[in-house]
Amino acid sequence: MNETQSFDRRMLEALVCPETRAQLTYDAEAQELISKAAHLAYPIRNGIPIMLVDEARKIE
Repeated sequence: MNETQSFDRRMLEALVCPETRAQLTYDAEAQELISKAAHLAYPIRNGIPIMLVDEARKIE
């Protein structure tokens, strides 16, 4: 697998922020799932979202 493998957008329907249970938005350019409620960006690696708060990046 390579870094450019795309994220399956259908997964967004099933995924929620583990911190707040809020809906996520997909940032294709940054390859992240954004939780506006928690102010966190979860990375997507090799097409797989890493839904761990410890791995998430804080955002404004």
